[in-house]
Amino acid sequence: MRIAVDAMGGDNAPGEIVKGAVQAAQEYNQKIILVGDQERLQKELNGYSGKLVTIHHASEVISMSESPAVAVRRKKDSSIVQVIKLLKEGAASAAVSAGNTGALMAAGVLMLRLIEGIDRPALAAVVPSKSGCTMILDAGANVDCKPVHILQFAIMGRLYAQEVMSIENPRMGLLNIGTEVTKGNELTLAAFPLLQKADLNFIGNVEGRDICRGTVDVVVCDGFIGNVVLKTLEGIGDTFMQMLKEEANKDWIGRAGFTMSMSALRNFQRRLDYAEYGGAPLLGLNGLIIVCHGSSTSRAIKNAIRFARESAQKDLTTATQNSIHRIQYKGRNINA
Repeated sequence: MRIAVDAMGGDNAPGEIVKGAVQAAQEYNQKIILVGDQERLQKELNGYSGKLVTIHHASEVISMSESPAVAVRRKKDSSIVQVIKLLKEGAASAAVSAGNTGALMAAGVLMLRLIEGIDRPALAAVVPSKSGCTMILDAGANVDCKPVHILQFAIMGRLYAQEVMSIENPRMGLLNIGTEVTKGNELTLAAFPLLQKADLNFIGNVEGRDICRGTVDVVVCDGFIGNVVLKTLEGIGDTFMQMLKEEANKDWIGRAGFTMSMSALRNFQRRLDYAEYGGAPLLGLNGLIIVCHGSSTSRAIKNAIRFARESAQKDLTTATQNSIHRIQYKGRNINA
């Protein structure tokens, strides 16, 4: 198994990306293909003599500000396009990138194609909760969705929760402004009966506060809402820890209490840290892509590679196709 890593994508590329890839290679005995400018990557690898990490040269980089579709068509030798190409050709079992998410999705759809029965790929982000973690999808791949897309997200999310997160019968919830059946906008009102009549453990509408309470395992929504929720939770976690440190430093009693609680606080901060989860899989494609946070550190990249390794061991493409065929909505084709 080889994992292709876009070494030029993200705010901290290529330094942190290469560092995280080397850590993953050494810790997991994992073969990794670093994709990017060979000369720069060779310098970053200075001192590493292992044979687990190789370089695949790519002369171009797609920046965060570029139009995804245009950049993918024009920059054929970009690190993002070359990473997906390695995946398509079977030279890699999974791809990891902290680069332009839109470009990753565009390249994935164009080169890998969608799984039969799926109309849109979806980002599945994992966030901490009282019961362990909760998956949110879509977390940003599709800002505008139809009700049938929400159903497809739920099918993929349920399967991923079962196969990779080891949740036997994941509880599925539709993110809404209230738990009542009559609440919501046109999208949620139309998606509710589709989810209700499908072969899913659908518990109904859930509110934003339920995500971290652990009352649901998979939350489905459109990508606009999902991304706002994800970024909000990240911001709350960072701000909470910063405010706690500021309050603790106001007097000696606070500093003493903070010092005594340091171990518990570090564990709490680790649970909130996105780097612990590595990245979000882009589900629905004929190939495994893990999308990382743009500001990913070496630890986040290392964990993303671990996540990609674990996910690649499952044949999710075939399993997703089988699940699509099993889910029935009164004889209707779910991608109609």
